[in-house]
Amino acid sequence: MENDLNTNLLGAPEAVVDVSLWGLFLQADIVVKIVMLLLLLASIWTWTIIFYKSFRIRRLNREADAFEDRFWSGASLDDLYDEIGDEPNDPMASVFSAAMKEWRHTSGRGMGGEGVRAGLQARIDKAMSVTIGREMGELERGMTFLASVGSTAPFIGLFGTVWGIMNSFISIAGSGNTSLAVVAPGIAEALFATALGLFAAIPASAAYNKFSSDLSKYGDRLDTFSGEFSTILARFLDDGRG
Repeated sequence: MENDLNTNLLGAPEAVVDVSLWGLFLQADIVVKIVMLLLLLASIWTWTIIFYKSFRIRRLNREADAFEDRFWSGASLDDLYDEIGDEPNDPMASVFSAAMKEWRHTSGRGMGGEGVRAGLQARIDKAMSVTIGREMGELERGMTFLASVGSTAPFIGLFGTVWGIMNSFISIAGSGNTSLAVVAPGIAEALFATALGLFAAIPASAAYNKFSSDLSKYGDRLDTFSGEFSTILARFLDDGRG
């Protein structure tokens, strides 16, 4: 009798709520679940890009070092071009190959007069410029995604949080129960969306800034090589070599 009275006064025992990350996801509203899944996929793709570009940039710098050592070793440029071929494996070698292709194309027909030599110099510079632009465009793939995730993920997570909290307040109003055990799980699953947004945005933003700096330095390196090689070829033209 006494136990029945206590049960009536205190109310029925409250159900145990799973507050683990997986439990919060399962209990979330369908809209919040979609937001969480989108942010999780964005985070996975972000880390994929980060690992790929980290290895790629390090390899590019090693290949550029090796190519410059061969280029400045004093060996024949024709021999180096024959060794590299028309399909080089790294951007700096591609810039060299594009210039040498124009050089050989005109050399095979004879240099002719001053106008022909000036036109050749312009074509070589243009070929190297176009090659640099194409190679840098390829290297910058994925950067737009990193920038987009870094700038929008927190707001997407905030949207999930606002939606989740709104649903929690609606549930509270419908049940009339304002105990912490009832309110806390709904608030927690809503805030989980914001946490996922930050988890995706922070690495994406940091990686974007880091890779932007690294690619800018590498682009400057290609421009410097292009200018130096153009000067060498211009000297050959002035000396009447072809």
